[in-house]
Amino acid sequence: MKEPSPITVPSGIPALEAAAEAPVLEQPEVLVITGMSGAGRSRSAAVLEDLGWYVVDNLPAQMLTHLVGMLTSGPVGEGARRLAAVIDVRAREYFDALEGVLEQLRGSGVELRILFLDSSDEVLVRRFEQVRRPHPLQGEGRILDGITRERQLLSALREQADTIIDTSDLNVHDLARQVRAVVAGDHEDVLHVSVVSFGFKYGIPLDADHVVDVRFLANPYWISELRHLSGRDAPVRDYVLGRPGALVFVERYVDALEPVLSGYLQEEKRYVTVAVGCTGGKHRSVAISEAIGARLRDRGHRVQVTARDLGKE
Repeated sequence: MKEPSPITVPSGIPALEAAAEAPVLEQPEVLVITGMSGAGRSRSAAVLEDLGWYVVDNLPAQMLTHLVGMLTSGPVGEGARRLAAVIDVRAREYFDALEGVLEQLRGSGVELRILFLDSSDEVLVRRFEQVRRPHPLQGEGRILDGITRERQLLSALREQADTIIDTSDLNVHDLARQVRAVVAGDHEDVLHVSVVSFGFKYGIPLDADHVVDVRFLANPYWISELRHLSGRDAPVRDYVLGRPGALVFVERYVDALEPVLSGYLQEEKRYVTVAVGCTGGKHRSVAISEAIGARLRDRGHRVQVTARDLGKE
């Protein structure tokens, strides 16, 4: 049996150099979220996740370097340039290694920041009593005993923190605003508006925050030349928007939405669904939803327009 020919490389080029190397991506931005139990670490992590950060909760300190390595050299790294890791005393024996891990990451050129969440002992005790859960370090003692031990363990880390947020007098919305301020410039503070057309005969969308009924407009279905078309086609769109009151309705409805959308942002609501309905979800609702979406975009909102029931007839 003839042996296969050995793999060769061009003369003068070592085989090791000929091997393709995985591309190394730019270093990610790493934010370590830590601090007192009950001070708002989980809420802060949720805010960052909504902003598009890759968030890992209750991560053993030693795993942080491995995770950063995955983000810089693997396929995950292409979509996760910002990593937020919640590391705290819940990791128990692994927590002691955090200081060395942070020093190692700083030496590797990673953009590293520490966000420390704090609160007064009185407020922390009250929060634990409200949720009826023990402090992770209280053991057989009282909640206050656990808080005291935790402060001792975190004292050195608190000194290293880039940002300290005292949540004693903050509600969840205030905390979210402060966390976003920490990462200001990374993402715009925007509301995502989904405008979806639907047919009432198929039911109102379950996730609708606002429902618009446009059955007051003449139905193109009864015009044979338009029946087979949809609200995305120019003849139907022109017909619907040309009906008396159609454009006035669109403009005034968008005007009425503006203070509502601003209020949602103030209350930390980042996603809203406006459902626009007609009988079958093919003509009027599609044309009006496209018109509403276009005007919202013109006013600076991030908008997605979909036709839920198009094609069901």
